[in-house]
Amino acid sequence: YPEELLLSLKETPSEFEAEARLLLAIKLYELGRASTGMAARIADMSRVEFMFALHRFGLSPIGLEPGELALDVANA
Repeated sequence: YPEELLLSLKETPSEFEAEARLLLAIKLYELGRASTGMAARIADMSRVEFMFALHRFGLSPIGLEPGELALDVANA
């Protein structure tokens, strides 16, 4: 990523990378391509922290389909 991006966002490289990992994890979860457990690992946080992050972005980990729940349990 360009240095100018960090300057305009007023973020350090580690802050930017953490946010990028979180946003990737959220998008993969939203698309059904990652469980909450897998997405939490991508975001480098606990599953509970990731679930709170979902809430901050207006998404919910509740209301999973049975297959999604099984995937979540397998990846927890």
